[in-house]
Amino acid sequence: MPELPDPAAIRDYHAHIYYDPATTRDAAARLRDAIAERFEVRLGRWHDVPVGPHTAAMYQALFAPALFASFVPWLMLNRDGLDILVHPDTGWPRRDHLSHGIWLGQTRAIKGERLSERDGAPA
Repeated sequence: MPELPDPAAIRDYHAHIYYDPATTRDAAARLRDAIAERFEVRLGRWHDVPVGPHTAAMYQALFAPALFASFVPWLMLNRDGLDILVHPDTGWPRRDHLSHGIWLGQTRAIKGERLSERDGAPA
């Protein structure tokens, strides 16, 4: 039987919050402000154009595993129609984004070829 991944390997989580700069950036800004007011997360920069493996504009919220049980349900109820990818950071970026993530809203394409298999390895 293959070895199963160990949840203890999760260093933190990333929530990628996707938006359209022309139509839903205001909703994304309201959500960002609400997140900052309620949760101890590290909010990343706004990316109004696709970056890395992401195929839409987005920003990221990085959060500790202990926050998952309160933050993710809150995102489920307060995402205001925005699509969100929540995935663990285990040191295996391609798996984390493509296999281990959960989607709130619609699933979006991720360019897996732009993600390294393991931290520090080329994509």
